[in-house]
Amino acid sequence: MGDTEATLADLLVAACAEVWRGDPEWLATGITPIPRLGASLAKLSFNPGLMITDGENMFLEEPAPIGPRDAGPTAEGWAPYARTFDNLWGGRRHALVAPVQLDRFGQSNISVIGDHAAPKAALLGARGFPGNSISHPNSYFFPQHNRRALVEGEVDFVCSVGYNPARWPGGKLPHRLELRRIVTNLCVMDFGGPANAIRLVSLHPGVPLEEVHDNTGFDVVVPEGEIAETAVPDEAALAIIRRLDPHDIRASLIKGNPPAVRAA
Repeated sequence: MGDTEATLADLLVAACAEVWRGDPEWLATGITPIPRLGASLAKLSFNPGLMITDGENMFLEEPAPIGPRDAGPTAEGWAPYARTFDNLWGGRRHALVAPVQLDRFGQSNISVIGDHAAPKAALLGARGFPGNSISHPNSYFFPQHNRRALVEGEVDFVCSVGYNPARWPGGKLPHRLELRRIVTNLCVMDFGGPANAIRLVSLHPGVPLEEVHDNTGFDVVVPEGEIAETAVPDEAALAIIRRLDPHDIRASLIKGNPPAVRAA
């Protein structure tokens, strides 16, 4: 792959970065390497006001590369749990998370696969998902778009609140429930359909609409007119991505990591 040729992993980093376009000066959190690279790309390209951390306990002046590095990044301040939660509970955070399942309501699962009493697989547990989902905007990333991830019916265990009134206490919309975007290896979607239904935003280059339908367990709203194509990162964006990921960790996370533009 040449210096100016983008891979699918590069395209996904750039698509993830777009979830923070237009956000104010609040905490951008990307969970797993590609979303984290997306937050860093957003800060270094079109949204310098974003707050970012080193993923541990420091606010950073400039995003740190992922993987092994010789020197530590320049820290702007201490980011203990108390300061992080001040942003979180105050709604001053936008997280791009990577659950194992998502349903048509935007409810996500990181806890178990199968029945909770006798699961096929035990995962992380709900962790901070319940509170995060009603405290600040959230978006989602799936490196493999299929019916095991984007499921029919409800997720196996609801870890985060979605647009399902049947699960709202008293049937009342949580005050800060705001689900933004879904980035997958096939497309970008949002919650802009009727009654917050999941809607197609763009198809990645060369991906047919039928492939999205075939690999999604629920109906995706398709807007009228021509469907947009997800933008391939330009040379400036590619240079930033490669500087942030000098060990090419992103490539190992995408099966085969093909060119961003599929052959006809």
